[in-house]
Amino acid sequence: MNGQDNFKTRKNTPGGGMINIAVIVAGIDEEYQNGVIEGIISCAREESVNISVFSAFGGVISNKGFDVGEYNIYSLINYSFFDGLILMTNTISDPAEKNRIIRNAIESGLPAAVLDCDDYPEFINISIDNITPMKEVIRHVVNEHSARLINYISGPLANPEAEDRYNAFLSVMDECGITPDARRIYFGEFRAVDGRKGVRAFLDSGMPKPDAVICANDAMALAAADELQRSGFSVPGDIIVTGFDNINNARHHSPALTTVSRPLNEAGYDACKAVLSRIRGSSEPVETVLSAAPVFTESCGCNSHSDEDARSFRKDMYNIINSCRDDISFLNHITTELAEAETAGEELEIIGRFVKELHCEMCCICLCSEWDSAYPGSWAGAQDDYQIYGYTRTMSAPLVWKNGEISEVAGFQSSDMYPVTLTTGGNVSYFLPLHFRERCLGYYIITNSDFPLKSMLCHTLMMNISNSIENIRKLVRLESANTDLERLYVTDQLCNIFNRNGFIRTADKMFKQCADRGEKILISFIDMDGLKLINDSYGHKEGDFALQRLAAVISDCCTDGRICARFGGDEFIIFGANASEDDIEPLERSFMNRINAINQIIHKPYEVAASIGTIVTEIDPDVKLFTLITRADEIMYEQKKKKRTSRYLRKA
Repeated sequence: MNGQDNFKTRKNTPGGGMINIAVIVAGIDEEYQNGVIEGIISCAREESVNISVFSAFGGVISNKGFDVGEYNIYSLINYSFFDGLILMTNTISDPAEKNRIIRNAIESGLPAAVLDCDDYPEFINISIDNITPMKEVIRHVVNEHSARLINYISGPLANPEAEDRYNAFLSVMDECGITPDARRIYFGEFRAVDGRKGVRAFLDSGMPKPDAVICANDAMALAAADELQRSGFSVPGDIIVTGFDNINNARHHSPALTTVSRPLNEAGYDACKAVLSRIRGSSEPVETVLSAAPVFTESCGCNSHSDEDARSFRKDMYNIINSCRDDISFLNHITTELAEAETAGEELEIIGRFVKELHCEMCCICLCSEWDSAYPGSWAGAQDDYQIYGYTRTMSAPLVWKNGEISEVAGFQSSDMYPVTLTTGGNVSYFLPLHFRERCLGYYIITNSDFPLKSMLCHTLMMNISNSIENIRKLVRLESANTDLERLYVTDQLCNIFNRNGFIRTADKMFKQCADRGEKILISFIDMDGLKLINDSYGHKEGDFALQRLAAVISDCCTDGRICARFGGDEFIIFGANASEDDIEPLERSFMNRINAINQIIHKPYEVAASIGTIVTEIDPDVKLFTLITRADEIMYEQKKKKRTSRYLRKA
């Protein structure tokens, strides 16, 4: 396919001079999306065009926060990078997200094709006829199988395809003289779960059993058939079920599903071809309508199985089961190892070892610049200021796996999307969201691999890696919180030096070391003079200011490994190891000189003043540290008695 030199550091020129087309889609692991994208890829590789597929898995987990994280991948798209667009907005169930994409595409002015939507004359509409084959299926059920009591499970009417199929249903019912019963119509989101819910709603209503359940797609029809059979009904013996799309599971289900076969590959190929023609200046028709055909088989009472069908079924089932078994083994191994990772580096190393299992040419993990941020402000009561909508201006790619070699890109602009650029055409890259609930962590890029399309576990793998990265982020946050708690435990918040706890913890270790080495220790006990008078005369804010200035003086005196602490309200202490009696006079002189200097600087109507008492002593094994502190305190108190506190208040 493409050689090892396909990638290099991004230039400033968007797209590197090659044609780049963005495909916007949701749920690429489903057959409709698979079929259309395969057609797009076929055309792109013929024409050496690079395709960037931006895909979310929104609407799958039934979690609004999760959907926000998934749909955020569409905000990454830098439309100025691309030469054209292919919009599969019919796969996106969220109306607001769909409208945002349409609006951005129109504002970009790029040549664009849309699948099955004629609401926007700005776009080339590549449609597959929904109405004619749906009518044929319903007529067949009514006329050939004499069904009169009919239930209908619809897709969302905001979706043009769902609307067409629903209108076809109403049209044939009217044509056949059957009045639709609104209680027999269920509106879903084209998901399998809607088929189950639709059947349960019908069964729980107490209404007579329907002759047929017509479904707007195969996923809902298969789930509906299974739910009916679990409830004791035979399909088609008791109730006929039909679908639309002719997906693989519809063909291999028992009973095989009556449905509609659509030329999905052709639609994708034509969409890509039409956009390329517009890019190259040709004028393409604004709409192409492809034909679809009904497939009448077992679920309506017809039989079309042949020996060739059975052989095809066995071959397909073997490939699906074998591939799924390999993917499950891969997923189990990487999940187990990721559970052991405690740092981002360990996690990325594990992922790097497993990437080769994706059979890709390049895989990148791109992270927001502050993905691992702990507390944006003060830790106490702070709220997370994490990314939800959009991506940080700068990103990093700590893992770039390229043809077996691992590197990293420390920083790149999120507007570039790729941390490295493609230097040849015909590449297909999948951009997938990396998030935890609504929290945006970054995104994945997988280039030239069938894994995103063909593996049923691609989404599961992405979620597992995302959850693992979130766990690492939480470990970083916890470590930061512990650091903050430790700091709060040992630090006086007003004076920003050790508090009593911090002093005892640190001084006790120094005390024991000095005892073991036979070294003398120095202890200075300091008591602020006149704090009460400052508080009473000028307020506690000024008292706090004076305490802070005194603490700064004491801290500046702590050279040669000495430590200091606020020992009580207006009491401070200095502790030093490996001391001698000659240290006392220089320390106390420095202390007094610094106090005089600070008073000249602050120009307050009071003086910052303190009394100090210092001892230097050997350590007697029978004497505790607090006994020595008391001795220093007594010396300080003798000094204080010689002073008159009132002299520290300046006269106005």
